[in-house]
Amino acid sequence: MELPGVALGDVELTVDNGVLTIRGEKKTQSEKTGDTWYFSERQYGAFRRSFRLPEDADGQAASARMEDGVLHISVPKKALEQPETARKIEISKG
Repeated sequence: MELPGVALGDVELTVDNGVLTIRGEKKTQSEKTGDTWYFSERQYGAFRRSFRLPEDADGQAASARMEDGVLHISVPKKALEQPETARKIEISKG
C-alpha cells in the first residue's frame, strides 16, 4: 500500500477474525512567507482499509514493514488448523 508522507507511528495494522485492517492518519503542514504576505496550510485525513484474508492465511504470523512510503504486508499460509485471536501487527522501518 502506498502511503507517501504518512509517518510510521500514524499507521496501525491489525488482524481480527480473518480481517486485516489498516488505519492511519496523514498530516501535512506548510508555511510560506514573503515581504507582505504569509501563507499557512494544514491538511489532515484519516483512512481505513480492510481486507478479508483467505481461509488458509495465517493472520497470527503476519508481518509488515514500511520502506520509502510503501507499506509491505506479508501473510503466510497456515501450517495446521489453529484458532485465531485478535492482535496488533508491528510495522518495521526499512
